[in-house]
Amino acid sequence: MNKNTNQSKRQYRIRTRLKSRSTLPRLVIKRSNKHIFAQIIESTGGKVICALGSQKLKETKKTKTEIASLVGEKLAELAKTKKVVSLVLDRGSYRYHGRIKALAEKIRAAGIKI
Repeated sequence: MNKNTNQSKRQYRIRTRLKSRSTLPRLVIKRSNKHIFAQIIESTGGKVICALGSQKLKETKKTKTEIASLVGEKLAELAKTKKVVSLVLDRGSYRYHGRIKALAEKIRAAGIKI
């Protein structure tokens, strides 16, 4: 077993559990070494409701965790304009820690239920 197969197994396990149990939109998070991307996807049709990445933000002198929290704030504003009230967090193969946690907490602080 290598790292990639373990990640894909974890991601598959989490996604199938979320898709089978919930009809709420999913908050999907993708993380790279430099950036973080988040999008809200309809559970029934698979259409993207809104999306945002840290590349769109022109912040340079901040840490990656601070930038992730900014992405969470901006995404929450976009979600409110699309009348999204509650979400299911699809963290993929990532742990709920660091940048993922900062982004999710900022969305919760904006009033969207996760």
